[in-house]
Amino acid sequence: KMQLGLKLCACLGPSFDATILEKARKDAIIGDDFLESCVEDGFLQTDGGSSYKWSHDQVQQAAYGLIPLQKREKLHLLIGSRLLLSIPPCEMERFIFHVADNINRGARLLEDLEQKYEVAELNLRAGEKILERHSFQSSVKYLMAGIALLENDSWEKKYGLTIRLHDAASEALCATGDFPKLTALAEKPLIYARCFQDKLNIYNNLVRALSSSGENEECISRCVSVLSQLGEFLPKHITPDIYREEVAKVKQALIGQSKQDLLSLPVMTEAKKLTAMRFLNHMLIATYSTNPPLNLLVVFRMVRMTVDFGVCNISAVGFACYGAWLASSPNDEYEGAFTMGRVASDLMKKLCGAEAEILPRIYLLIYGMINIYKEPWQASLCKYSEAFDAGMISGDTEYALSNITLYYMLSLFNCGSNLKETSQSLHKFVKRALQYQHQTAARTLAISEQMAYDLMGLKKNCYEAHFGLDEEALKNFFVRNKLANMARNLYQKIKYVTYMCGDMDAAAKHYDLQEELNANCSVQATTGRTSFFFISTFIDGLIGLYFARKHREDEAKWTHVAEKAIELMKKWTDSSSWNCANKLYLLQAEYFFLQNDERAYACYRASITKAREHKFNHEEGLAHEKLATYLLYKNQHDEALQHFQNAKKCYATWGANVLVQRVEKAITILSPLCVGSI
Repeated sequence: KMQLGLKLCACLGPSFDATILEKARKDAIIGDDFLESCVEDGFLQTDGGSSYKWSHDQVQQAAYGLIPLQKREKLHLLIGSRLLLSIPPCEMERFIFHVADNINRGARLLEDLEQKYEVAELNLRAGEKILERHSFQSSVKYLMAGIALLENDSWEKKYGLTIRLHDAASEALCATGDFPKLTALAEKPLIYARCFQDKLNIYNNLVRALSSSGENEECISRCVSVLSQLGEFLPKHITPDIYREEVAKVKQALIGQSKQDLLSLPVMTEAKKLTAMRFLNHMLIATYSTNPPLNLLVVFRMVRMTVDFGVCNISAVGFACYGAWLASSPNDEYEGAFTMGRVASDLMKKLCGAEAEILPRIYLLIYGMINIYKEPWQASLCKYSEAFDAGMISGDTEYALSNITLYYMLSLFNCGSNLKETSQSLHKFVKRALQYQHQTAARTLAISEQMAYDLMGLKKNCYEAHFGLDEEALKNFFVRNKLANMARNLYQKIKYVTYMCGDMDAAAKHYDLQEELNANCSVQATTGRTSFFFISTFIDGLIGLYFARKHREDEAKWTHVAEKAIELMKKWTDSSSWNCANKLYLLQAEYFFLQNDERAYACYRASITKAREHKFNHEEGLAHEKLATYLLYKNQHDEALQHFQNAKKCYATWGANVLVQRVEKAITILSPLCVGSI
């Protein structure tokens, strides 16, 4: 009796209710005091009521081992069938997982077609229920088990069940990052679905998977096809004239619309427009990476549709994207951008509440492309983390990981976080992105990881470890596959590292490559710039000033590069002194150095002070080093030595061992020339 009871309990899983055991045993005699005896013997634990759980998973495994291997499927099917027949419909939701788990483990023995369909329906209910709880892996298990029970004629005889199973499974597979299985799953519903409307959920999840896995052209093509069937047409080639026309249309739509007016727009109800907004939204990352002009048209279309047909949750994303475009060059409309950011945030709260599933998308845009022009950069880090957590919970892994890429980009390049500590967590996130098949996020994170290794002086090639490529091969891959944004990120990283490490020719080369990439874009505008654009512009200016001082035949070119960077930095400093003042002072100091203007010294000192006050330790080190170089030029060796030593301390705190070693060499050479060493 005890063994029979233990076998039954083992089949019910790690925890169960006394009620379910009673139904599973049916007429089998296990003794009235069976559960009490199991608790006394240490096999089970109880909460004092009717709920029981195994004292240890090994105890459950031992009990399960009492069942002969060849009889396990039959026993599971027997238990599941008993539960299915004995549990009334009003209680099935409570015990559905016990029922489905047992029948599934014996499903191979099912022969009757109607029974298979009944069990498939059971798995659909279980899968949809657990999908609502955002337990995506478990949901996949039930839904794929249900699909496995379908026969070839199910598309005719059980169409509703079949399409619902495929819809739910595609959503769960998308959230888990199992894109190959999702792609294979999508084939049949895209062939056998009875109407375009029934294909939309499959398309919805398929294009999300394509975007996440870096299949940008295919994602865009699918979205454009769906949108055309919804009556929304996008041009294949965007000329400057088309771009100007679209800008005029969206600005005309927004004339006279205050923040309150936009928040008071009616709710969008037209089904086709709601669906179109969803697919425009899915195009954002893919077009941002590979086709910036089309990305802009997508954003403008989202805004215009909202004004014309009312608001939906995706409207908040559209307004945030529009704000990011306003903030970016050549617009530089920061106040308008901040207003749109507030519209997006307030609309999200109004329509979706505190637990908004679109939060990762809104935070990515507001804190990644709008507030960076106003708020201290350090304040955005916690928002990226919050958005990452929210996205992973809701299954929006694409935007969750996009937020974490901005977190590390901002942390390393802008805020100067410790390289060693940051690189260790970065490595884990690259692996996590790859686990979810998010190639774009993985590559972007890897670029930041390699930057940390380069500055730390480690002979590590994270590209080889993650992708089987070296940096040059990765660069060629981006260019060959027209991944303009990824190529730009890599050029900017190489430019940054080579400048900081003193390889000025390589820094200049990658500046030119970056400019060539920008020149090839038909429309010189972007939906939004991330925080690294500030740093890239800063480094451009410093590169330009270095080569301008060389007085070569290209002096005019490099002077223009420097003056352009200074002009931009002045704009940004007016908007956010916290983020940009130290950079502007350093650029001005180097410019005055070029002009042999004595104001250089005061600007160097101001840059050091602002960097220290605003917690940009790495840039404080750079300003110390630049001032030391200036003082050497002025033959003020003692003060130069002091600033080299200060630079070394800052670089050591940052963890940039390569820079520490370079400054140490300067200190070693300079020390004998100083008064204190005589």
